[in-house]
Amino acid sequence: MESKRSTVRDLRRHNRSALLSKLFLDGPLSRHELSGPTGLSAATVSNVIGGLIDEGLVVEAGMVDSDGGRPRVLLRVNPAYGHVVGVDVGETGIKVELFDLTMTRLATADHPLPGPRPEPDAVADRIVAGLAEVLKSAGVDASDVLGMGIGVPGTVEQGSPVLVHAPTLGWDSVALGKMLASEGVTIPVFFENGAKTLGQAEMWFGAGRGARYAVITLVGSGIGAAVITDGQIYRGVTSSAGEWGHTTVVYGGRACRCGSRGCLEAYAGAEAILERYRQARRGRRDQQGDEQSRLAALLAAAPRSAVAEQVLAETAEYLGAGIANLINLFNPERIVLGGWAGLALGEQLLPAIRKAAEAHALAHPYGQTTIELCELGQDAVAVGAATLPIGELLRTGARPH
Repeated sequence: MESKRSTVRDLRRHNRSALLSKLFLDGPLSRHELSGPTGLSAATVSNVIGGLIDEGLVVEAGMVDSDGGRPRVLLRVNPAYGHVVGVDVGETGIKVELFDLTMTRLATADHPLPGPRPEPDAVADRIVAGLAEVLKSAGVDASDVLGMGIGVPGTVEQGSPVLVHAPTLGWDSVALGKMLASEGVTIPVFFENGAKTLGQAEMWFGAGRGARYAVITLVGSGIGAAVITDGQIYRGVTSSAGEWGHTTVVYGGRACRCGSRGCLEAYAGAEAILERYRQARRGRRDQQGDEQSRLAALLAAAPRSAVAEQVLAETAEYLGAGIANLINLFNPERIVLGGWAGLALGEQLLPAIRKAAEAHALAHPYGQTTIELCELGQDAVAVGAATLPIGELLRTGARPH
């Protein structure tokens, strides 16, 4: 008898999940438009939607004319049902953003990190401060927040507790969630690698939308990627899949922050690009400012500086070769170049990057792949992090806990 109850419960959860997911990603839609794509009968759709409306998860969103019949009522996920928070733990700062349930951004807080290898408790302090700021700014109570997603620059080992392994920050097995709880954070918290949260954001709302097989890349100080196979993020045995920046492009080459040599990140990450530029200038006075402003200055110098042009041409070659490796390994239909440095480089160098990828990739899979820029800009990691609690809501059809 228990098995039968469980089966009915599972079926109801599946039906709620299917309808909520369709409405969130493609709404507003009518009941009729929900029936076909989800494979549910009109009676099931009507019954489930009625329950979701009663709970406040779904609301009516106007009318649409139908062919020869009564106008149909449009439905959508209720923006006011709850809020979500997305956090981007970058290598130089932390961005905290608050959204309603339709991913309308309501408030943002930015906090710089104290150095390149911050202590975990310093990061936790800034996340807590940012959370308080965005809630106060938008006038939202913490009880109305469904959850907070956090994108981090490292491998996330899911378990109890969740552990963050971030060698670029000097972290090994850091239980950041326990630290947040000890500082009074009571809302559900979800963790994921930052490249993977960016990948989910671009797949749901940006340049990856509609693709089933894709690689969404993140190029910042470091380099990572989210590999999408049959619509799902591939994580591997311990969730470390997608460490594209630590694939070898030059055997025995430049030292990388990971401890190896010749990694793509050691040539095409923003930190490495700027270091190669400094070396090429043979000790001339270093440019001032943070990495973003210095990379922007390098890109601006290229038309009048042979040294800058050479460094950027080499960078395009390295990125193109790295993308060719992705094409040969995963045969994606789409590759998206993202991250703050990826966007800055891509806006100027994308034709050269494509040319280098074509030169190094197998001809047939290259011909099936498009190489595009991220559409969501520099907020993509935080946006993707905010989708983590929403993903749990859509998967279970119930409030995360």
